[in-house]
Amino acid sequence: MAGARPRRDPASGARSVARRLAVQALYRVQINAGPWQDLVTEFAAEPDMARADADYFRTLVQGCCEGREALDEALAQWVDRKPESLDPVEHAVLLVGLYELQQRPEVPWRVVIAEAVTLTKRFGATDGHKFVNAVLDRAARASRPHEH
Repeated sequence: MAGARPRRDPASGARSVARRLAVQALYRVQINAGPWQDLVTEFAAEPDMARADADYFRTLVQGCCEGREALDEALAQWVDRKPESLDPVEHAVLLVGLYELQQRPEVPWRVVIAEAVTLTKRFGATDGHKFVNAVLDRAARASRPHEH
């Protein structure tokens, strides 16, 4: 069928919602520390969770919380300040993006960056998406040189 749009993976929309909720959960844990399990329980009641890939949400939250120290250590090589001094929204987005780049090779790096930029435009500072894009692009080149 000429001119037809390529089919979009129906799971991709659910993963986008899961990413958004994970960023919100990671933002929350930066403001009010607690165990990742509490975040999963708390966010299970979110109205948008019905549209999210709940397993992917849990994977992102657990992976980012349990691997936070290692993710921040890796992040430090691509930012000009200590990760803990980053804007909390940008930090949450970068944690999710970096986790996906390192731990979810089935997610194309371009998708990781596009999703991160979209989330930062929605929740972050005015030009925060440019910073997130640049950081994750450097991280993708280092983490997945075979894809560039």
